[in-house]
Amino acid sequence: MLYFLGQLGEQLAAFNVFRYITFRTAGAVVTALFFVFLFGPGMIALLRVKQGRGQPIREDGPAGHLLTKKGTPTMGGLMILSGAVISTLLWSNLTNGYVWVVLFVTVGFGAIGFYDDYLKVKRMSHAGFGSKQRLILETLIGCMAAFFISQLAAGSYGTSLQFPFVKDLAINLGYFYILFGGFVVVAAGNSVNLTDGLDGLAIVPVMVAAACFGLIAYLVGSQNYADYLLLNNVPGTAELAVVCGALIGAGLGFLWFNAPPAQIFMGDTGSLALGGALGTIAVATKHEIVLAIIGGLFVLETVSVIVQVTSFRLTGKRVFRMAPIHHHFEHLGWTESQVVIRFWIISFVLALIGLSSLKLR
Repeated sequence: MLYFLGQLGEQLAAFNVFRYITFRTAGAVVTALFFVFLFGPGMIALLRVKQGRGQPIREDGPAGHLLTKKGTPTMGGLMILSGAVISTLLWSNLTNGYVWVVLFVTVGFGAIGFYDDYLKVKRMSHAGFGSKQRLILETLIGCMAAFFISQLAAGSYGTSLQFPFVKDLAINLGYFYILFGGFVVVAAGNSVNLTDGLDGLAIVPVMVAAACFGLIAYLVGSQNYADYLLLNNVPGTAELAVVCGALIGAGLGFLWFNAPPAQIFMGDTGSLALGGALGTIAVATKHEIVLAIIGGLFVLETVSVIVQVTSFRLTGKRVFRMAPIHHHFEHLGWTESQVVIRFWIISFVLALIGLSSLKLR
């Protein structure tokens, strides 16, 4: 037996599987998953002790939430971030600049979300970090990420906006691309944040989007695949498939504890960081518009809030019974599980539509 294992080890070493992105992506998924499984219960117990009464629940929300969710700890994003970051550092090529840009945004947005969660728990109020200060910090991080990405890409291609369905249609935005890319990152972070309102609602669409962009990053980052499939090649971005794998693995581990009834909430710590990571990967792979399709559920949630606020300020009337829109359906009589599963289905359908928009042969 030992001889067999020794021979197998020599063959694997000769084969050098660690150089393959697909192998390292699978390794990132498994590593992040088991990290969250291993340390998740301890983190939940610690956060429950530190937070006491847990995350404050909206009093104007569905009545059942005050009974079923009261006392549940938040900041579960720490589980996701720790698993995803450690797995990424273990399995990705750390000489790749795109990896570090995504980690920069993920950790930066996670820190902002953590401070917001901390203030909410400390004050037992939904009034966390000031919205203006928070938006300024997010914009600064997003624009810095867009600038670094534009420098990593070759020539004017780094500041170009690509369009789905058509290979050669691109607009060079010049310096304006920094603002555009920053907007995409910030919008993605806050859209996922608005979606995170029910047990398991946000994490599955995030994993679906991460899987899609892991595939996109792998294809556009490979000259051979990009040429064969008539995609625009973005050298170096294939390594982001490993990052997406780490996000998926950490998300799966978190879902184990976040499935209804949730033992812990993601909080802004996780939702901002995950959305920011997806937005950064979309900017790096030049598929910002495709993100709006694949992440259409996040867009829908955000638009519902914008419409609700605008309508109330202009007319004094509300379009929805409650925003974001997942609460509207709860008020219509849908159970929480019905809302979550049906929104998951929508997320899968939008992902298929988004992938079909790629300029494949």
